[in-house]
Amino acid sequence: MTDVAPAPWPTDGPSSGTSRAVTLTDLLRVPMHRLRLVAAVALVGLLAALGYVLLVPAAMTASAVVAVRPVVTDAFTPSGAGADRAVNMNVESGIATGTEVVQRLAESAGGDPRDIRDALEVEVPTGGQILRFTYQAREAHRAVQSANLAAEAYLNVRRSMYEQQRAEMLRSYDASITKVAAQQTALQKRANTAKDTAAGDALVAELAGINNQLTQLNAARTEIAAVDVNPGWVTQTAEKTLVTSAGHRPLYLVAGLLGGALVGIVLAYLWESTDRRVRSVADGREASGLPLLGTVRRPGFRGSPRAVDADVRYVAMAVAERVRQPARVALVTAREDATALTAGLAVALAVDGREVFVADDSGRIERLRTSVLADRGRLPIDPSRPLVPKPRPAGSTPAAGAATDGTPARRPSPHPPGARPSTDPDATLTLPRVSSARPENGRAVAPDEVAVGVGSVRFGTWRQGADHGLVLFNAPPAESDERGVAVARQGSAVVVVERDRTRQSDLRRLVERLRAAGVTPLGFVLTRNGRA
Repeated sequence: MTDVAPAPWPTDGPSSGTSRAVTLTDLLRVPMHRLRLVAAVALVGLLAALGYVLLVPAAMTASAVVAVRPVVTDAFTPSGAGADRAVNMNVESGIATGTEVVQRLAESAGGDPRDIRDALEVEVPTGGQILRFTYQAREAHRAVQSANLAAEAYLNVRRSMYEQQRAEMLRSYDASITKVAAQQTALQKRANTAKDTAAGDALVAELAGINNQLTQLNAARTEIAAVDVNPGWVTQTAEKTLVTSAGHRPLYLVAGLLGGALVGIVLAYLWESTDRRVRSVADGREASGLPLLGTVRRPGFRGSPRAVDADVRYVAMAVAERVRQPARVALVTAREDATALTAGLAVALAVDGREVFVADDSGRIERLRTSVLADRGRLPIDPSRPLVPKPRPAGSTPAAGAATDGTPARRPSPHPPGARPSTDPDATLTLPRVSSARPENGRAVAPDEVAVGVGSVRFGTWRQGADHGLVLFNAPPAESDERGVAVARQGSAVVVVERDRTRQSDLRRLVERLRAAGVTPLGFVLTRNGRA
Protein backbone atom coordinates (compact mmCIF):
# COMPACT_ATOMS: atom_id res chain seq x y z
CA MET A 1 0.00 0.00 0.00
CA THR A 2 1.31 3.49 -0.72
CA ASP A 3 2.66 5.63 2.09
CA VAL A 4 1.28 8.89 0.81
CA ALA A 5 -0.42 10.94 3.50
CA PRO A 6 -4.17 10.93 3.10
CA ALA A 7 -5.58 14.18 1.79
CA PRO A 8 -8.90 15.53 3.00
CA TRP A 9 -11.73 13.99 1.01
CA PRO A 10 -14.05 16.67 -0.36
CA THR A 11 -17.74 16.19 0.26
CA ASP A 12 -19.15 16.77 -3.18
CA GLY A 13 -22.69 16.02 -2.12
CA PRO A 14 -25.34 18.71 -1.86
CA SER A 15 -25.52 20.70 1.31
CA SER A 16 -28.18 19.85 3.84
CA GLY A 17 -29.79 23.24 3.46
CA THR A 18 -30.53 22.92 -0.25
CA SER A 19 -33.37 20.84 -1.63
CA ARG A 20 -33.02 18.87 -4.83
CA ALA A 21 -35.65 19.45 -7.50
CA VAL A 22 -37.83 16.48 -8.38
CA THR A 23 -37.63 15.68 -12.08
CA LEU A 24 -39.71 13.48 -14.36
CA THR A 25 -37.01 10.83 -14.13
CA ASP A 26 -37.46 10.73 -10.36
CA LEU A 27 -41.19 10.21 -10.80
CA LEU A 28 -40.67 7.37 -13.28
CA ARG A 29 -37.92 5.74 -11.24
CA VAL A 30 -40.27 4.40 -8.57
CA PRO A 31 -42.64 2.51 -10.93
CA MET A 32 -39.67 1.21 -12.92
CA HIS A 33 -37.97 -0.19 -9.83
CA ARG A 34 -41.27 -1.58 -8.57
CA LEU A 35 -42.00 -3.00 -12.00
CA ARG A 36 -42.85 -6.44 -10.65
CA LEU A 37 -45.57 -5.02 -8.40
CA VAL A 38 -46.98 -2.85 -11.19
CA ALA A 39 -46.93 -5.77 -13.63
CA ALA A 40 -48.58 -8.10 -11.10
CA VAL A 41 -51.42 -5.68 -10.33
CA ALA A 42 -51.88 -4.91 -14.04
CA LEU A 43 -52.08 -8.64 -14.71
CA VAL A 44 -54.70 -9.01 -11.98
CA GLY A 45 -56.75 -6.23 -13.60
CA LEU A 46 -56.41 -7.88 -17.01
CA LEU A 47 -57.49 -11.25 -15.60
CA ALA A 48 -60.47 -9.63 -13.87
CA ALA A 49 -61.55 -7.98 -17.13
CA LEU A 50 -60.99 -11.23 -19.02
CA GLY A 51 -63.11 -13.11 -16.47
CA TYR A 52 -65.86 -10.54 -16.82
CA VAL A 53 -65.79 -10.81 -20.60
CA LEU A 54 -65.86 -14.62 -20.55
CA LEU A 55 -68.25 -15.24 -17.67
CA VAL A 56 -70.73 -12.38 -18.02
CA PRO A 57 -72.76 -12.66 -21.25
CA ALA A 58 -72.77 -9.70 -23.58
CA ALA A 59 -75.69 -7.30 -23.24
CA MET A 60 -77.71 -6.78 -26.42
CA THR A 61 -78.80 -3.24 -27.31
CA ALA A 62 -81.88 -2.27 -29.32
CA SER A 63 -82.88 1.28 -30.29
CA ALA A 64 -86.14 2.92 -31.28
CA VAL A 65 -86.45 6.54 -32.46
CA VAL A 66 -89.43 8.80 -31.72
CA ALA A 67 -89.98 12.16 -33.44
CA VAL A 68 -91.56 14.61 -31.00
CA ARG A 69 -93.98 17.24 -32.39
CA PRO A 70 -95.45 20.27 -30.68
CA VAL A 71 -99.21 20.42 -30.14
CA VAL A 72 -100.69 22.98 -32.58
CA THR A 73 -104.21 23.93 -33.62
CA ASP A 74 -103.36 23.74 -37.31
CA ALA A 75 -101.06 20.95 -38.29
CA PHE A 76 -100.63 22.45 -41.77
CA THR A 77 -99.26 25.76 -40.49
CA PRO A 78 -95.54 26.08 -41.49
CA SER A 79 -93.12 26.14 -38.54
CA GLY A 80 -91.20 29.28 -37.80
CA ALA A 81 -87.52 29.91 -37.07
CA GLY A 82 -87.82 28.68 -33.48
CA ALA A 83 -89.34 25.32 -34.26
CA ASP A 84 -86.62 23.47 -32.35
CA ARG A 85 -87.58 25.45 -29.23
CA ALA A 86 -91.29 24.72 -29.57
CA VAL A 87 -90.85 21.59 -27.44
CA ASN A 88 -88.70 21.45 -24.32
CA MET A 89 -86.71 18.28 -25.01
CA ASN A 90 -85.32 18.14 -21.48
CA VAL A 91 -88.88 17.83 -20.18
CA GLU A 92 -89.68 15.21 -22.80
CA SER A 93 -86.60 13.20 -21.84
CA GLY A 94 -87.64 13.33 -18.19
CA ILE A 95 -91.12 12.09 -19.07
CA ALA A 96 -89.66 9.30 -21.24
CA THR A 97 -87.67 7.96 -18.30
CA GLY A 98 -90.30 8.78 -15.71
CA THR A 99 -92.08 6.47 -13.32
CA GLU A 100 -95.26 6.12 -15.38
CA VAL A 101 -93.38 4.98 -18.49
CA VAL A 102 -91.29 2.53 -16.46
CA GLN A 103 -94.38 1.11 -14.74
CA ARG A 104 -96.19 0.61 -18.03
CA LEU A 105 -93.12 -1.07 -19.45
CA ALA A 106 -92.86 -3.33 -16.38
CA GLU A 107 -96.53 -4.29 -16.71
CA SER A 108 -96.20 -5.02 -20.42
CA ALA A 109 -92.83 -6.78 -20.60
CA GLY A 110 -92.53 -7.94 -16.99
CA GLY A 111 -89.59 -7.42 -14.68
CA ASP A 112 -88.40 -5.31 -11.82
CA PRO A 113 -88.89 -1.56 -12.39
CA ARG A 114 -85.43 -0.87 -10.96
CA ASP A 115 -83.80 -3.18 -13.51
CA ILE A 116 -85.87 -1.63 -16.29
CA ARG A 117 -84.83 1.86 -15.23
CA ASP A 118 -81.16 0.82 -15.30
CA ALA A 119 -81.51 -0.84 -18.72
CA LEU A 120 -83.48 1.99 -20.34
CA GLU A 121 -81.61 4.99 -21.69
CA VAL A 122 -83.03 7.95 -23.60
CA GLU A 123 -80.76 10.10 -25.76
CA VAL A 124 -81.64 13.58 -27.04
CA PRO A 125 -79.57 14.82 -30.00
CA THR A 126 -78.52 18.44 -29.72
CA GLY A 127 -80.81 20.84 -31.60
CA GLY A 128 -83.31 18.15 -32.64
CA GLN A 129 -86.75 16.98 -31.62
CA ILE A 130 -85.84 13.30 -31.51
CA LEU A 131 -85.82 10.81 -28.63
CA ARG A 132 -83.72 7.67 -29.06
CA PHE A 133 -84.83 4.86 -26.73
CA THR A 134 -82.02 2.39 -26.03
CA TYR A 135 -82.64 -0.77 -24.05
CA GLN A 136 -80.08 -3.36 -22.94
CA ALA A 137 -80.98 -6.97 -22.27
CA ARG A 138 -79.33 -10.39 -22.28
CA GLU A 139 -81.46 -11.51 -25.22
CA ALA A 140 -82.05 -9.78 -28.53
CA HIS A 141 -85.79 -10.48 -28.47
CA ARG A 142 -86.17 -8.91 -25.02
CA ALA A 143 -84.14 -5.85 -26.03
CA VAL A 144 -86.22 -5.26 -29.21
CA GLN A 145 -89.54 -5.75 -27.42
CA SER A 146 -88.62 -3.49 -24.52
CA ALA A 147 -87.30 -0.69 -26.75
CA ASN A 148 -90.49 -0.63 -28.84
CA LEU A 149 -92.68 -0.85 -25.73
CA ALA A 150 -90.80 2.03 -24.13
CA ALA A 151 -91.38 4.22 -27.20
CA GLU A 152 -95.07 3.34 -27.34
CA ALA A 153 -95.46 3.85 -23.59
CA TYR A 154 -93.93 7.32 -23.86
CA LEU A 155 -96.31 8.28 -26.70
CA ASN A 156 -99.31 6.93 -24.80
CA VAL A 157 -98.35 8.76 -21.61
CA ARG A 158 -97.75 11.99 -23.47
CA ARG A 159 -101.02 11.63 -25.44
CA SER A 160 -103.00 11.00 -22.27
CA MET A 161 -101.43 14.08 -20.69
CA TYR A 162 -102.41 16.22 -23.70
CA GLU A 163 -105.93 14.76 -23.78
CA GLN A 164 -106.39 15.39 -20.07
CA GLN A 165 -105.17 18.96 -20.53
CA ARG A 166 -107.57 19.47 -23.48
CA ALA A 167 -110.46 17.98 -21.53
CA GLU A 168 -109.80 20.35 -18.64
CA MET A 169 -109.75 23.33 -21.00
CA LEU A 170 -112.98 22.20 -22.72
CA ARG A 171 -114.63 21.71 -19.36
CA SER A 172 -113.66 25.24 -18.38
CA TYR A 173 -115.03 26.64 -21.65
CA ASP A 174 -118.27 24.66 -21.24
CA ALA A 175 -118.75 26.10 -17.76
CA SER A 176 -118.15 29.60 -19.08
CA ILE A 177 -120.53 29.09 -22.00
CA THR A 178 -123.22 27.71 -19.70
CA LYS A 179 -122.90 30.71 -17.42
CA VAL A 180 -123.02 33.20 -20.31
CA ALA A 181 -125.97 31.36 -21.86
CA ALA A 182 -127.84 31.66 -18.55
CA GLN A 183 -127.14 35.39 -18.52
CA GLN A 184 -128.35 35.62 -22.12
CA THR A 185 -131.64 33.89 -21.23
CA ALA A 186 -132.21 36.16 -18.27
CA LEU A 187 -131.55 39.31 -20.32
CA GLN A 188 -133.82 38.05 -23.07
CA LYS A 189 -136.71 37.66 -20.60
CA ARG A 190 -136.11 41.13 -19.13
CA ALA A 191 -135.99 42.66 -22.61
CA ASN A 192 -139.29 41.04 -23.54
CA THR A 193 -141.04 42.33 -20.41
CA ALA A 194 -139.55 45.83 -20.53
CA LYS A 195 -142.29 48.64 -20.92
CA ASP A 196 -139.95 51.59 -21.12
CA THR A 197 -138.31 52.20 -24.46
CA ALA A 198 -135.04 53.47 -22.97
CA ALA A 199 -134.80 50.51 -20.61
CA GLY A 200 -135.53 48.12 -23.45
CA ASP A 201 -132.79 49.65 -25.59
CA ALA A 202 -130.26 49.23 -22.77
CA LEU A 203 -131.20 45.60 -22.28
CA VAL A 204 -130.92 44.97 -26.01
CA ALA A 205 -127.41 46.47 -26.09
CA GLU A 206 -126.35 44.38 -23.09
CA LEU A 207 -127.84 41.32 -24.72
CA ALA A 208 -125.81 41.99 -27.87
CA GLY A 209 -122.61 42.06 -25.79
CA ILE A 210 -123.56 38.79 -24.12
CA ASN A 211 -124.21 37.25 -27.52
CA ASN A 212 -120.83 38.44 -28.77
CA GLN A 213 -119.09 36.98 -25.71
CA LEU A 214 -120.93 33.71 -26.16
CA THR A 215 -119.87 33.59 -29.79
CA GLN A 216 -116.18 34.11 -28.84
CA LEU A 217 -116.37 31.38 -26.20
CA ASN A 218 -117.88 28.93 -28.67
CA ALA A 219 -115.20 29.79 -31.24
CA ALA A 220 -112.40 29.26 -28.68
CA ARG A 221 -113.94 25.98 -27.54
CA THR A 222 -114.16 24.82 -31.12
CA GLU A 223 -110.49 25.69 -31.65
CA ILE A 224 -109.43 23.80 -28.51
CA ALA A 225 -111.53 20.81 -29.50
CA ALA A 226 -109.81 20.75 -32.90
CA VAL A 227 -106.28 20.61 -31.42
CA ASP A 228 -104.31 17.52 -32.51
CA VAL A 229 -102.88 16.05 -29.29
CA ASN A 230 -100.68 13.50 -31.06
CA PRO A 231 -97.23 13.87 -29.30
CA GLY A 232 -95.24 12.32 -32.12
CA TRP A 233 -94.49 9.17 -34.11
CA VAL A 234 -92.16 6.22 -33.94
CA THR A 235 -89.93 6.87 -36.92
CA GLN A 236 -87.70 3.84 -36.40
CA THR A 237 -88.71 0.69 -34.61
CA ALA A 238 -86.23 -1.69 -33.01
CA GLU A 239 -85.53 -4.84 -35.02
CA LYS A 240 -83.42 -7.93 -34.46
CA THR A 241 -81.26 -7.16 -37.45
CA LEU A 242 -80.30 -3.81 -35.89
CA VAL A 243 -79.41 -5.23 -32.47
CA THR A 244 -75.80 -4.69 -31.50
CA SER A 245 -73.66 -5.86 -28.62
CA ALA A 246 -73.58 -3.30 -25.83
CA GLY A 247 -70.13 -1.78 -25.70
CA HIS A 248 -66.91 -3.11 -27.18
CA ARG A 249 -65.77 -6.18 -25.29
CA PRO A 250 -62.06 -5.81 -26.15
CA LEU A 251 -62.12 -2.36 -24.58
CA TYR A 252 -62.86 -4.03 -21.25
CA LEU A 253 -59.53 -5.84 -21.51
CA VAL A 254 -57.69 -2.61 -22.27
CA ALA A 255 -59.49 -0.85 -19.44
CA GLY A 256 -58.66 -3.68 -17.04
CA LEU A 257 -54.98 -3.60 -18.02
CA LEU A 258 -54.67 0.18 -17.77
CA GLY A 259 -56.67 0.32 -14.55
CA GLY A 260 -54.54 -2.40 -13.00
CA ALA A 261 -51.37 -0.60 -14.07
CA LEU A 262 -52.64 2.64 -12.53
CA VAL A 263 -53.48 0.89 -9.27
CA GLY A 264 -50.07 -0.80 -9.36
CA ILE A 265 -48.31 2.55 -9.77
CA VAL A 266 -50.22 3.96 -6.80
CA LEU A 267 -49.30 0.90 -4.72
CA ALA A 268 -45.68 1.25 -5.84
CA TYR A 269 -45.56 4.83 -4.56
CA LEU A 270 -47.20 3.77 -1.28
CA TRP A 271 -44.71 0.93 -0.86
CA GLU A 272 -41.82 3.20 -1.75
CA SER A 273 -42.94 5.71 0.89
CA THR A 274 -42.68 3.03 3.59
CA ASP A 275 -39.68 1.13 2.17
CA ARG A 276 -37.23 3.65 0.75
CA ARG A 277 -34.28 2.16 -1.14
CA VAL A 278 -31.07 3.74 -2.33
CA ARG A 279 -31.71 4.48 -6.00
CA SER A 280 -28.84 6.82 -6.89
CA VAL A 281 -25.64 8.40 -5.63
CA ALA A 282 -27.64 11.35 -4.31
CA ASP A 283 -29.75 9.02 -2.19
CA GLY A 284 -26.61 7.35 -0.84
CA ARG A 285 -25.03 10.68 0.08
CA GLU A 286 -28.23 11.94 1.67
CA ALA A 287 -28.78 8.79 3.72
CA SER A 288 -25.18 8.21 4.86
CA GLY A 289 -23.52 11.62 4.76
CA LEU A 290 -20.35 9.93 3.44
CA PRO A 291 -18.28 10.76 0.37
CA LEU A 292 -18.50 8.56 -2.69
CA LEU A 293 -15.53 6.29 -3.35
CA GLY A 294 -16.88 4.99 -6.63
CA THR A 295 -19.71 3.28 -8.42
CA VAL A 296 -19.56 -0.26 -9.74
CA ARG A 297 -21.89 -0.62 -12.69
CA ARG A 298 -23.46 -3.68 -14.22
CA PRO A 299 -22.00 -4.75 -17.57
CA GLY A 300 -24.23 -4.12 -20.54
CA PHE A 301 -23.85 -7.64 -21.94
CA ARG A 302 -22.76 -10.91 -20.52
CA GLY A 303 -19.20 -11.81 -21.26
CA SER A 304 -18.03 -8.18 -21.30
CA PRO A 305 -17.31 -7.32 -17.64
CA ARG A 306 -14.47 -4.87 -18.40
CA ALA A 307 -16.51 -1.84 -17.41
CA VAL A 308 -17.25 -3.42 -14.01
CA ASP A 309 -13.61 -4.41 -13.48
CA ALA A 310 -12.47 -0.90 -14.35
CA ASP A 311 -14.92 0.55 -11.81
CA VAL A 312 -13.52 -1.78 -9.14
CA ARG A 313 -9.98 -0.64 -9.95
CA TYR A 314 -11.03 3.00 -9.58
CA VAL A 315 -12.51 2.16 -6.19
CA ALA A 316 -9.25 0.42 -5.25
CA MET A 317 -7.29 3.56 -6.15
CA ALA A 318 -9.62 5.65 -4.00
CA VAL A 319 -9.15 3.28 -1.05
CA ALA A 320 -5.37 3.14 -1.53
CA GLU A 321 -5.19 6.93 -1.47
CA ARG A 322 -6.93 7.02 1.90
CA VAL A 323 -5.02 4.42 3.95
CA ARG A 324 -1.46 3.43 4.82
CA GLN A 325 0.17 0.16 5.67
CA PRO A 326 -0.39 -1.62 7.91
CA ALA A 327 -4.03 -1.22 6.91
CA ARG A 328 -7.13 -2.99 8.12
CA VAL A 329 -10.07 -2.27 5.84
CA ALA A 330 -13.48 -3.80 6.59
CA LEU A 331 -16.09 -3.86 3.85
CA VAL A 332 -19.34 -3.54 5.79
CA THR A 333 -22.90 -3.80 4.52
CA ALA A 334 -26.31 -3.50 6.11
CA ARG A 335 -27.97 -6.71 4.88
CA GLU A 336 -26.17 -7.50 1.62
CA ASP A 337 -23.17 -9.66 0.68
CA ALA A 338 -20.00 -7.86 -0.43
CA THR A 339 -18.01 -11.00 -1.33
CA ALA A 340 -17.71 -10.18 -5.02
CA LEU A 341 -16.62 -6.60 -4.36
CA THR A 342 -14.07 -7.76 -1.75
CA ALA A 343 -12.52 -10.17 -4.25
CA GLY A 344 -12.42 -7.49 -6.94
CA LEU A 345 -10.72 -4.98 -4.64
CA ALA A 346 -8.17 -7.62 -3.56
CA VAL A 347 -7.21 -8.28 -7.18
CA ALA A 348 -7.06 -4.56 -8.02
CA LEU A 349 -4.83 -3.84 -5.00
CA ALA A 350 -2.54 -6.85 -5.50
CA VAL A 351 -1.92 -6.34 -9.19
CA ASP A 352 0.44 -3.43 -8.44
CA GLY A 353 2.65 -5.51 -6.15
CA ARG A 354 0.85 -5.48 -2.80
CA GLU A 355 0.51 -8.50 -0.55
CA VAL A 356 -3.22 -8.56 0.21
CA PHE A 357 -4.75 -10.78 2.84
CA VAL A 358 -8.48 -11.40 2.47
CA ALA A 359 -10.07 -12.35 5.78
CA ASP A 360 -13.47 -13.89 6.27
CA ASP A 361 -15.02 -15.49 9.34
CA SER A 362 -18.34 -16.49 7.77
CA GLY A 363 -17.29 -19.53 5.71
CA ARG A 364 -16.98 -17.70 2.38
CA ILE A 365 -13.28 -18.41 1.75
CA GLU A 366 -13.92 -20.68 -1.24
CA ARG A 367 -16.25 -18.15 -2.83
CA LEU A 368 -13.61 -15.47 -2.37
CA ARG A 369 -10.92 -17.66 -3.93
CA THR A 370 -13.14 -18.48 -6.91
CA SER A 371 -13.96 -14.80 -7.45
CA VAL A 372 -10.29 -13.80 -7.19
CA LEU A 373 -9.25 -16.40 -9.78
CA ALA A 374 -12.05 -15.25 -12.11
CA ASP A 375 -11.11 -11.58 -11.72
CA ARG A 376 -7.42 -12.34 -12.23
CA GLY A 377 -8.21 -14.00 -15.54
CA ARG A 378 -9.89 -10.83 -16.77
CA LEU A 379 -7.01 -8.47 -16.06
CA PRO A 380 -6.33 -6.36 -19.18
CA ILE A 381 -2.51 -6.54 -18.68
CA ASP A 382 -0.74 -9.15 -16.54
CA PRO A 383 2.36 -7.47 -15.00
CA SER A 384 3.82 -10.89 -14.18
CA ARG A 385 4.46 -11.54 -17.88
CA PRO A 386 7.32 -9.45 -19.35
CA LEU A 387 6.43 -7.67 -22.56
CA VAL A 388 10.04 -8.04 -23.96
CA PRO A 389 12.68 -10.75 -23.33
CA LYS A 390 15.10 -10.08 -20.52
CA PRO A 391 18.59 -8.93 -21.71
CA ARG A 392 21.22 -11.71 -21.79
CA PRO A 393 24.10 -11.22 -19.33
CA ALA A 394 27.58 -10.56 -20.70
CA GLY A 395 29.66 -13.71 -21.33
CA SER A 396 26.69 -16.02 -21.48
CA THR A 397 26.78 -19.02 -23.80
CA PRO A 398 24.72 -18.58 -26.95
CA ALA A 399 21.79 -20.82 -27.53
CA ALA A 400 22.29 -24.22 -29.04
CA GLY A 401 22.07 -24.28 -32.80
CA ALA A 402 23.19 -20.63 -33.19
CA ALA A 403 26.08 -20.41 -35.67
CA THR A 404 29.06 -18.07 -35.18
CA ASP A 405 30.92 -16.30 -37.88
CA GLY A 406 34.00 -18.61 -37.87
CA THR A 407 32.85 -21.87 -36.35
CA PRO A 408 30.27 -24.02 -38.10
CA ALA A 409 27.30 -25.18 -36.10
CA ARG A 410 27.61 -28.61 -34.54
CA ARG A 411 24.92 -31.07 -35.45
CA PRO A 412 23.21 -32.41 -32.34
CA SER A 413 23.36 -36.11 -31.61
CA PRO A 414 20.26 -38.04 -32.56
CA HIS A 415 20.67 -40.03 -29.35
CA PRO A 416 20.58 -37.83 -26.24
CA PRO A 417 22.37 -39.04 -23.15
CA GLY A 418 20.61 -41.96 -21.54
CA ALA A 419 18.53 -42.65 -24.65
CA ARG A 420 20.48 -45.84 -25.56
CA PRO A 421 21.15 -48.50 -22.98
CA SER A 422 24.84 -48.93 -22.21
CA THR A 423 26.53 -52.31 -22.35
CA ASP A 424 28.91 -51.31 -19.57
CA PRO A 425 27.70 -52.78 -16.27
CA ASP A 426 29.48 -50.02 -14.31
CA ALA A 427 27.92 -47.18 -16.29
CA THR A 428 25.65 -44.78 -14.36
CA LEU A 429 22.14 -43.81 -15.36
CA THR A 430 21.48 -40.11 -16.04
CA LEU A 431 18.08 -38.99 -14.70
CA PRO A 432 16.36 -35.84 -16.00
CA ARG A 433 16.17 -32.86 -13.62
CA VAL A 434 12.78 -32.20 -12.12
CA SER A 435 12.00 -28.49 -12.15
CA SER A 436 10.02 -26.98 -9.27
CA ALA A 437 6.69 -25.35 -9.96
CA ARG A 438 7.25 -21.61 -9.97
CA PRO A 439 5.15 -18.81 -11.40
CA GLU A 440 6.12 -16.95 -14.50
CA ASN A 441 7.59 -14.05 -12.56
CA GLY A 442 9.95 -16.41 -10.75
CA ARG A 443 8.49 -15.84 -7.26
CA ALA A 444 7.60 -18.77 -5.01
CA VAL A 445 3.92 -19.07 -4.15
CA ALA A 446 2.54 -20.59 -0.96
CA PRO A 447 -0.19 -23.23 -1.23
CA ASP A 448 -2.89 -20.86 0.13
CA GLU A 449 -1.72 -17.90 -1.97
CA VAL A 450 -2.91 -16.70 -5.37
CA ALA A 451 -0.42 -14.75 -7.46
CA VAL A 452 -1.97 -11.64 -9.02
CA GLY A 453 0.37 -9.63 -11.19
CA VAL A 454 3.48 -8.84 -9.19
CA GLY A 455 1.52 -9.17 -5.92
CA SER A 456 -0.44 -11.90 -4.25
CA VAL A 457 -3.70 -12.56 -2.45
CA ARG A 458 -3.94 -14.83 0.55
CA PHE A 459 -7.03 -16.08 2.34
CA GLY A 460 -7.85 -16.92 5.91
CA THR A 461 -9.60 -15.79 9.03
CA TRP A 462 -9.20 -12.45 10.75
CA ARG A 463 -6.78 -13.86 13.34
CA GLN A 464 -4.58 -15.42 10.66
CA GLY A 465 -4.13 -12.04 8.98
CA ALA A 466 -2.86 -10.24 12.07
CA ASP A 467 0.74 -10.10 10.78
CA HIS A 468 -0.03 -8.93 7.27
CA GLY A 469 0.33 -5.38 6.09
CA LEU A 470 -2.91 -5.07 4.14
CA VAL A 471 -6.01 -6.95 5.25
CA LEU A 472 -9.42 -6.78 3.59
CA PHE A 473 -12.12 -8.10 5.90
CA ASN A 474 -15.21 -9.44 4.15
CA ALA A 475 -17.60 -8.47 6.93
CA PRO A 476 -20.94 -10.23 7.41
CA PRO A 477 -24.15 -8.15 7.24
CA ALA A 478 -24.13 -5.66 10.10
CA GLU A 479 -27.85 -6.08 10.84
CA SER A 480 -27.21 -9.62 12.05
CA ASP A 481 -23.50 -9.64 12.98
CA GLU A 482 -21.39 -6.99 14.71
CA ARG A 483 -17.95 -8.35 13.74
CA GLY A 484 -17.62 -5.97 10.82
CA VAL A 485 -18.01 -2.93 13.07
CA ALA A 486 -15.62 -4.47 15.63
CA VAL A 487 -12.93 -5.03 12.96
CA ALA A 488 -13.46 -1.51 11.59
CA ARG A 489 -12.54 -0.13 15.03
CA GLN A 490 -9.01 -1.52 14.50
CA GLY A 491 -8.65 0.11 11.10
CA SER A 492 -11.08 1.71 8.71
CA ALA A 493 -14.36 0.85 7.02
CA VAL A 494 -15.78 1.06 3.51
CA VAL A 495 -19.57 1.04 3.41
CA VAL A 496 -20.92 -1.02 0.50
CA VAL A 497 -24.34 0.15 -0.69
CA GLU A 498 -26.26 -2.03 -3.13
CA ARG A 499 -28.44 -0.03 -5.45
CA ASP A 500 -32.17 -0.76 -5.42
CA ARG A 501 -31.71 -3.18 -2.49
CA THR A 502 -30.16 -1.32 0.42
CA ARG A 503 -32.80 0.44 2.48
CA GLN A 504 -32.05 4.00 3.41
CA SER A 505 -33.08 3.34 7.01
CA ASP A 506 -30.62 0.42 7.23
CA LEU A 507 -27.86 2.56 5.73
CA ARG A 508 -28.47 5.37 8.23
CA ARG A 509 -28.47 2.87 11.08
CA LEU A 510 -25.19 1.31 9.88
CA VAL A 511 -23.42 4.68 9.63
CA GLU A 512 -24.70 5.67 13.08
CA ARG A 513 -23.38 2.43 14.53
CA LEU A 514 -19.97 2.94 12.93
CA ARG A 515 -19.68 6.49 14.23
CA ALA A 516 -20.96 5.50 17.68
CA ALA A 517 -18.21 2.84 17.79
CA GLY A 518 -15.59 5.47 16.98
CA VAL A 519 -15.12 4.51 13.34
CA THR A 520 -14.84 7.15 10.64
CA PRO A 521 -15.78 5.41 7.37
CA LEU A 522 -13.66 6.17 4.33
CA GLY A 523 -16.78 6.52 2.21
CA PHE A 524 -19.34 4.38 0.44
CA VAL A 525 -19.31 2.38 -2.77
CA LEU A 526 -22.51 2.14 -4.81
CA THR A 527 -22.86 -1.29 -6.41
CA ARG A 528 -25.67 -3.19 -8.06
CA ASN A 529 -26.58 -6.81 -7.29
CA GLY A 530 -23.33 -7.43 -5.48
CA ARG A 531 -21.12 -6.77 -8.51
CA ALA A 532 -22.88 -4.17 -10.54
